[in-house]
Amino acid sequence: MPRYKLEIQYVGKNYAGSQIQLAKNGTVETKPTIQGELEKAISTLIGVNNSKQIRTVKTIFSGRTDAGVSARMQVVHFDTDKEFVASKFINSMNKLLPQDISVSKIEKTDNSFHAQMSAKQRHYEYRFINRNYKSAFDGDLMRVSESINIERMSKALKYLEGEHDFKSFKNSGVDNPNTICKITRATCRREDDFIIIELSANRFLYNMVRNIVGTLLMIEKDNLEPEIMKEILCSKDRSKAGKKISPYGLTLVKIEY
Repeated sequence: MPRYKLEIQYVGKNYAGSQIQLAKNGTVETKPTIQGELEKAISTLIGVNNSKQIRTVKTIFSGRTDAGVSARMQVVHFDTDKEFVASKFINSMNKLLPQDISVSKIEKTDNSFHAQMSAKQRHYEYRFINRNYKSAFDGDLMRVSESINIERMSKALKYLEGEHDFKSFKNSGVDNPNTICKITRATCRREDDFIIIELSANRFLYNMVRNIVGTLLMIEKDNLEPEIMKEILCSKDRSKAGKKISPYGLTLVKIEY
């Protein structure tokens, strides 16, 4: 059965994350998700069987993004026995999808390709505002009034590069025994009133980026030495790190295969 690879974009504000979630009683949650909207559109276009009934076409995402998190490049694959013209399919998909979700690319791929398992690198960006006054154009981005020292923050981030146990930045109560990740890039920069933190890794734990940014802000707020980041990392103790911060401003930028 042919396999297709999709690249999609979305603004996560109105969704309960990228993945369809199950309620405690085992039923599907009614809150809208990116996967739910995408599968509905794909199934409408190519999910009609010989009896004229629409069957759901299942999609596999490169990874899960939390409620409120956006993506400039999320990768998805699905299998179907229907043949179609890619350019027409994209146009039809984008007409069916909500305004805050779009398909930017589709291609037929080898069946050995897996959106999640084949991914080598994931790149995230967290953006927040650093000024002491509100603007009508701030939107949902987090605003930090205290002055941010980019040099100090950059030094703290460098302690995260390499392969480490990131248990200190894993949400408590989340069932994920493998907490080893390899961060290949951890940088920050200032653009006018914006602070932009960029993290690249082979994998990320649930809420890991938001917890790291929260720890950076804790270090700045309490005027701690950047070296404390290394101590927090090595402690493997979530209580030592900073609090989880807002999902708004976090964007999945790119997936590498």
